[in-house]
Amino acid sequence: QVQLVESGGGLVQAGGSLRLSCAASGRTFSNYVMGWIRQAPGKEREFVAGISRSGSYTRYADSVKGRFTISRDNAKNTVYLQMNSLKPEDTAVYYCAADQSYTIATSATAYDYWGQGTQVTVSS
Repeated sequence: QVQLVESGGGLVQAGGSLRLSCAASGRTFSNYVMGWIRQAPGKEREFVAGISRSGSYTRYADSVKGRFTISRDNAKNTVYLQMNSLKPEDTAVYYCAADQSYTIATSATAYDYWGQGTQVTVSS
């Protein structure tokens, strides 16, 4: 089992930037595909970005392509989400999640372990 703790959320104006971090502990971090999933009020959880075990491959939701960048540092057991050009519709709770498979899933239900979430609010 892996434990995940997110940080870096907050309130930002539209057009601004935030960097989310997710620190992992427990099992070997590099054995997991990592993802960021978000949930806005009244909506279902939505895949945002995912990164392969080695960090060589990434996938993004169309809504964030070109604005968000996912990365990981396996030596630090940490995954990041750099969010630029933020929009009010990016407002959500952002969750870090880990998947034991070998491919980057875009369905939130594929992820096995979850952090507690961090709130991101983008004001217009």
